[in-house]
Amino acid sequence: MVITLFAENAYKDRLFPNTFIAGKAVHNLNKTEVYIQFADLQKVVGTKGIVILYEDTPFATISSDLLQPRLDIDQAYEKAYIVGRSSHFPSRMFQTLTALTGIKQFDFPLTITYSTENIDQALSHVEDLYGKKPINATFQFENNKVIAFEQEMDGLFVDKQVTKSKINTLIQEWLDNKQNNSVHVVTQVLKPTITLSQTNTFGIEELIGEGRSDYTHSIPEREHNVLLGTSKLNGILIPKRATFSFNENIGDISSHTGYKPAYIIKEGKTVLGDGGGICQVSTTLFRAALHTGLPITEHHSHAYRVGYYENDAKPGLDATVYAPTVDLKFTNDTPASILIQTIADKETKRLFYRFYGKKDGRNVELTDPIITNVSRPDEPLYQDDPTLKRGVTRQVEYAALGARSQYSYKVTRNDEVLFQKNFNVWFRPWRAVFLVGTAE
Repeated sequence: MVITLFAENAYKDRLFPNTFIAGKAVHNLNKTEVYIQFADLQKVVGTKGIVILYEDTPFATISSDLLQPRLDIDQAYEKAYIVGRSSHFPSRMFQTLTALTGIKQFDFPLTITYSTENIDQALSHVEDLYGKKPINATFQFENNKVIAFEQEMDGLFVDKQVTKSKINTLIQEWLDNKQNNSVHVVTQVLKPTITLSQTNTFGIEELIGEGRSDYTHSIPEREHNVLLGTSKLNGILIPKRATFSFNENIGDISSHTGYKPAYIIKEGKTVLGDGGGICQVSTTLFRAALHTGLPITEHHSHAYRVGYYENDAKPGLDATVYAPTVDLKFTNDTPASILIQTIADKETKRLFYRFYGKKDGRNVELTDPIITNVSRPDEPLYQDDPTLKRGVTRQVEYAALGARSQYSYKVTRNDEVLFQKNFNVWFRPWRAVFLVGTAE
């Protein structure tokens, strides 16, 4: 007891001998002196910030002013100060003797405290942007058409707790002069419980091809017809070994089936006709068949270049139809049925036709069209239009150069050529057309 009383008096408000904090000797120091001992390290730590990465891309930078990193000297000092002052007498005696004699050294860890507010906000933002629940597949077939369809989609879990633990580990390593200041957000892929292959008996498992087109600048009537025709193709199944006919599947195109009069090219003139714009539908479907790698058994390009089909592609990647003689046909030679899913983005005026089925390893080689033999159009054509008031002139066609478009289409599998086709399209020059109102 005498030794303990002597030691407590000798080291009043100071740390006992052989006492260390984070490996640095602090014996016989008071709290203020301990702070001075770590002042240089505090300066270094106090200037550090962190960068939170999502998939190797910086998502949030938290500066030292926001992070507020500080050495927790108070906590470390309080733990060190207990040496030789324990309320448990046997422990107090042991600590006093071993500290004074140097038989044992007492080393206490130092940690860095910091504000987690901005870290929590950043990780919550990551979760809001990228976190999602998995989606189970849906496939409902009635009356020879798929009426409900959804391909399964993986979900994503943003593990905020594990990420915060990694951030804490990184910050504490600054005590060892490690320079790293970036941390990746930890995520986990969540798998759906029902897949597409489990929902149907048609062998449909995945997306196998897609066609796109842009119908920007369409008049309202044409846009209506494009959207109507697009909806009629949605959900159609093409059985294995079956040849798809556009005209047979789209059905009657007239006012009786909901189509509106819009401008079409007929016999070299621009005239109003039911279903104007339906070739936007056939063109998008043609592109989907090409990108899926299906044999094209019947295809016709327009006689003249049409601007709608060059919004997002070079001339030649279009397909005109006119029942009953001019059709678009292709064959499903894949190992499963093909489901057509159509999507119309009304804001961007774009169509997406997606083919779902089963991949068989085929590879599609579609060359970029080569344009040659460019020729200029005739002078503009003015046509009377009794639907417009007298004095009103409306341009319905814009001048287009004539040209020749050539591209090749080859489909292979395991170095075997399944089929090959060369497209050679001639476009006649197309002059501007104006409609002149004649109505009183």
